[in-house]
Amino acid sequence: MIESGLISVKSLADHVFERLLDAIVKGDIKPGDRLSETLIAKQLGVSRGPLREAIRRLEGRKLVERTPNVGPRIVSLTPEDLIEIFYIRERLEGLAVRLATERMTEKALDQLEERLGEHAKKTSLQRGDGYLQNAGDDDFHYLIVQGSGSKRLQELLCNDLYHLLRIYRFKSSETVGRAKAALREHKTILAAMRKRDADEAEMLMMQHIAAARENLAKSVAANRTESAA
Repeated sequence: MIESGLISVKSLADHVFERLLDAIVKGDIKPGDRLSETLIAKQLGVSRGPLREAIRRLEGRKLVERTPNVGPRIVSLTPEDLIEIFYIRERLEGLAVRLATERMTEKALDQLEERLGEHAKKTSLQRGDGYLQNAGDDDFHYLIVQGSGSKRLQELLCNDLYHLLRIYRFKSSETVGRAKAALREHKTILAAMRKRDADEAEMLMMQHIAAARENLAKSVAANRTESAA
């Protein structure tokens, strides 16, 4: 009886975690927003126990921080920090795809191609209003970093900042025309990897992330203009 109950609670916490994570990445809950346990529990129709477990897991993924007298809130990056991180990501993912081009098997490249085929079918991407990739094995960038075989790159790109950056990656893809352009860029990167052309794959990856960074910079500038108005 006790074991069954624990499994049930854990399953509910998983469900709540996934709902919150999805809302955070899509921007329904924005960086800096406070998480009201009372309100969220009511909206999701759950008790505080599974909700608190889900929030603890979000803290573990560096998506939530606790502030004295305020409680849990979504982590936010300053515009300057965000742009700097994208510059760093540009270089590191360029290296990751270079190594992955040299090391990934044909079967692993087939898996990348399958993922891109699945991404192309997503409704939001077909509408052109966002390119949402689920965390982990659904994520083109995640698979490439894993395929690099470099533990240090995996630690840098797939741990602390990974989930937080997914928010801003999705935000960048919401720019008009960006979602479909990003998919095309993924396909050209994969084509270079298929040819085992590490130089081309690295260049294309860096250009791809630079385009996302430039979109974010424009968005930040637009938001500042609106705030000042």
